[in-house]
Amino acid sequence: MDIKEEQRKAQELIKQQGLRVLVCAGTGCVANGSLGVIERFKELGADVSVLTDYDKMTIVPTGCHGFCEQGVLVIIPDKHVTYVKVRYKDVDEIYNTHIRNGQPVERLLYTDPKTGEHIHKNEEINFYAKQTRTALANCGHINAECIDEAIAVRGYEALYNVLKENNPDAVIETIEKSGLRGRGGGGFPTGRKWRFTAANRGGKSYIVCNGDEGDPGAFMDRSVMEGDPHKLLEGMAIAAFAIGADEGYIYVRAEYPLAIKRLRKAIKDAEERNFLGKNIMGSDFSLDIHIKEGAGAFVCGEETALIASIEGERGMPRPKPPFPANKGLFGRPTLINNVETLANVPVIILNGAEWFAKMGTETSKGTKTFALTGEVNNTGLIEVPMGTTLREIIFDIGGGIRGGKKFKAVQIGGPSGGCLTEEHLDLPMDYDSLIKAGAMVGSGGLVVMAENTCMVEVARFFMNFTKNESCGKCVPCREGTKNMLKILEKIVAGKGELSDLDLLEELAHTVKDGSLCGLGKTAPNPVLSTLKYFRDEYIAHIVDKKCPAGVCTAMKTIVIDETKCKGCTKCARTCPVGAIEGTVKQPHHINQDKCIKCEACLNNCPFKAITHK
Repeated sequence: MDIKEEQRKAQELIKQQGLRVLVCAGTGCVANGSLGVIERFKELGADVSVLTDYDKMTIVPTGCHGFCEQGVLVIIPDKHVTYVKVRYKDVDEIYNTHIRNGQPVERLLYTDPKTGEHIHKNEEINFYAKQTRTALANCGHINAECIDEAIAVRGYEALYNVLKENNPDAVIETIEKSGLRGRGGGGFPTGRKWRFTAANRGGKSYIVCNGDEGDPGAFMDRSVMEGDPHKLLEGMAIAAFAIGADEGYIYVRAEYPLAIKRLRKAIKDAEERNFLGKNIMGSDFSLDIHIKEGAGAFVCGEETALIASIEGERGMPRPKPPFPANKGLFGRPTLINNVETLANVPVIILNGAEWFAKMGTETSKGTKTFALTGEVNNTGLIEVPMGTTLREIIFDIGGGIRGGKKFKAVQIGGPSGGCLTEEHLDLPMDYDSLIKAGAMVGSGGLVVMAENTCMVEVARFFMNFTKNESCGKCVPCREGTKNMLKILEKIVAGKGELSDLDLLEELAHTVKDGSLCGLGKTAPNPVLSTLKYFRDEYIAHIVDKKCPAGVCTAMKTIVIDETKCKGCTKCARTCPVGAIEGTVKQPHHINQDKCIKCEACLNNCPFKAITHK
């Protein structure tokens, strides 16, 4: 097999597509109606006689472009334009005005919020211009379900080169020199992990891709699996060759149906091209890859629990050692990397370890994907060099806080991470700096919070999540998270005592020190970080019985402004517990002893006379 000839053929097929119209078909844009947009484009494109510069138009459904806030996204590369927030009704205008007559549809272009100018090209939009994409390089630019499109952008070339050189140790050395660290949360050096597993070459070994992305607000791995599945398969194949494995599993949660569908097709297509299966590309190397659908247990993100789940057991962690590198899946040596880690492997092989190591910081090389969500203008999926500051991510790429509100904090790393504050805005986003600040990169979720966010409620939310997701195997995590949640619920209900803070902190450290697995050990991070940086909010809830952000329902007092009340009785008729008293056409008042703070009256008052006090 000549991979360059395969690339030439694939590129020729793409040229024959004529005008390519890229429509985002990632999960977010599908939810916004992209499938309808795609179908309408196809209907209009059936009449090729109206095209001026092309004899054909091809609609290309892609993976996630990343700019989720602006979906549905439509990119026409040859016309150097990106359209945002496209709906079914807009397709005819794009087709007739721009594709047929060459006039861009201005109203569908991205508008710079600072200058008010319309921006035509992707690379000129701040959201994209400030990024450096490696793992996500092809996402949004190729048809994820077409193997030829992957080959055209050098897919499987790295695997071809590796098999041609036939030197597994050299592959591991390249990954070591690159400085790539695990992107799943722990940040363990990838090359070192590979070398540990490769020490057991000679017998049956496995490679496992951890695609069990369970953090609230995280969708980095999902986007790679949906948008560029062949890059993941190629990374797995290279890693399997390096460690001597001939069988692999992709563990992906069943809640990712689109990712599963595209992975299944990618595996089938790769097997037909002999990029997977027996004697790959004419070599002595063989690899079969299976998909295992997880049931959505957060703890299965931990590698030993994931192994148990693949084996058909309940997903529960086990003590280490032995480590999976020595005794993993079915008792055999097993290498486990997450999706983003493996997606970086082909790029490193193609461009060299030195190229990758030039990006990032001294101890955190390369780029990192983040799911940017919350109170930020430009939510979406981003990839930036390690060491990029929070300020750059939130205010340059993210476009700042919604509604001109003041930035308050960001939760990084999901339930396993911690809160960072305004004083951390210039902190470099790398493994070591974040650990020093009491947080961690985690899988890469970033939830931005504004001034109207209650940090005690944030801690309660994440503790509720980790309590529910605890597998229950070890006492510190099972009982500790339960009792920490009880204390937090007590505080947000306005019944907290100052002594609760000492107990909460003591429990947090006990869970952190005594839990069996990494997920249990990091479960208290949101509590510890909010106690450290927002202790005054906890005290306000306990001492003043007030929620500074005005979020906690139990601490709200709902009152009627008698100067505005017309005595229409609508509030009294709405109140489910009869707490509102008064006569017709006379100002009413609320009996606070009866009020359950359901806010039904506040939401239904036609004169805006009911407010929080």
